[in-house]
Amino acid sequence: MPPQLQSPELQAFAYGFPLTLLHIAVSLIMLIVGAAIYALLTPHREIALIRDGNSAAAVSFGGVLLGLAIPLAASLTRALSVVEILIWGAATLAVQLLVFRIIDVILRGLPQRIQEGEVSAAALLVGAKIAGALIIAAALSG
Repeated sequence: MPPQLQSPELQAFAYGFPLTLLHIAVSLIMLIVGAAIYALLTPHREIALIRDGNSAAAVSFGGVLLGLAIPLAASLTRALSVVEILIWGAATLAVQLLVFRIIDVILRGLPQRIQEGEVSAAALLVGAKIAGALIIAAALSG
């Protein structure tokens, strides 16, 4: 075998690249599954509302994706295993659902407001989701 193919850099890449792809795939699956679970557990049907042109639903669901992705991305910098990514993904989803409930209590009738296209309510929800995601991400960094 040529010496270039035996270099420590190439050996590290050959070992690490498949693991990196696995972590990316698991994180993307967690993002998709988390967003789907969130969509199923919220009282309004955001995807249907988005298809109908509801901007508030689009803003809200965009916040869900960001709120889930930020801590998942942070977990990728610290995770040593797929199990860790799964655990943090589940924890992130739970926090995002809690944030939704808290904002719903504060604003009273959040699902109805989003259904009616109230972008201001959706924007506050997105801000809360991103704030929660950043706190989780910071906690992950130790």
